[in-house]
Amino acid sequence: VRLLRQPPLECLYAFICSSNNNIARITKMVNALCETYGCKLGQINGKEYYAFPTLNQLKDVEESTLRSLGFGYRAKYIVQTTKQLQENTEEWLNNLRKVKAEEAKKELISLMGVGSKVADCVSLFSLDKLEIVPVDTHIWAVAQRHMPSLRGKSLTPSLYVDINTFFRERFGNLAGWAHTVLFAGDLSKFQNQLNPTKSTKNTSKKSKQVDSSTTTTSTTSTTSLSSTTTTTTSTSMQE
Repeated sequence: VRLLRQPPLECLYAFICSSNNNIARITKMVNALCETYGCKLGQINGKEYYAFPTLNQLKDVEESTLRSLGFGYRAKYIVQTTKQLQENTEEWLNNLRKVKAEEAKKELISLMGVGSKVADCVSLFSLDKLEIVPVDTHIWAVAQRHMPSLRGKSLTPSLYVDINTFFRERFGNLAGWAHTVLFAGDLSKFQNQLNPTKSTKNTSKKSKQVDSSTTTTSTTSTTSLSSTTTTTTSTSMQE
């Protein structure tokens, strides 16, 4: 698992699209932005590819157009954020790489449609803030497994901070990288790769169940966070 050092503008819009969304729909929305407003890069095996639009290319974006492309309520966020970025200039966004994480987050949250989690995602994946841990439903589940005090509670701003502190105490300045590995490990599509033997047994067991009204699925984390001693693996950062 590697972290991509994405262009801040593209990363920002992608995560605004991620609000209450799934990966397939987010991908569709980002592609729609590229195909509608970006420049065509070329064609490979009959498929056309487009660059992510520049801020200037997005200047005339309209909410009605985005809604027709399936953006829903996120359309107004993109339109308003585009206006705000044009007032601040794209260089303002890029320069957030040079400031501390707390200041970058404060500035990002000033944009419409950007809350704490989206700001943290943009900071981690495009602004070089590798110590940041965005907390979504997957990381909340991971944290609950390793922080007993969270069980039975709902995520609040103060607990969000506590989770970040917990990760940083164990993984230091690469807590964001560790977050990404644990996030991937919590996705169902990776479970078979992490524990193929268990997956085979579970599949066999389920195939033998007949007229059973309940099925219990147990997921075991493959990574322990209980120890403060960690092994650091180099992270590849790519433009």
